[in-house]
Amino acid sequence: MNELPHDILRLARQLAEAQGVSVAEAIRRAVADSAQAAGLAETGPAGRRRRMSAEQMLAVGREIAAMPLLDSRTSKQIMDDLASP
Repeated sequence: MNELPHDILRLARQLAEAQGVSVAEAIRRAVADSAQAAGLAETGPAGRRRRMSAEQMLAVGREIAAMPLLDSRTSKQIMDDLASP
């Protein structure tokens, strides 16, 4: 692998630690996200998108669970508020 500048490697290590993955996986995810945002979505055979592995799905779940709760109402309260005129 090519030598990375120290600032990029430091940031990759921080990202990897925050995501609970290896540095290589953190870099792969970041590049894949950028490629997808640029319209270069990763595809598998016959142009279909590649399925996520169980490990990737669990990682997404951990990221979502770590997000702050923005609305403390119960789901019933939210539905009641949506249904009220």
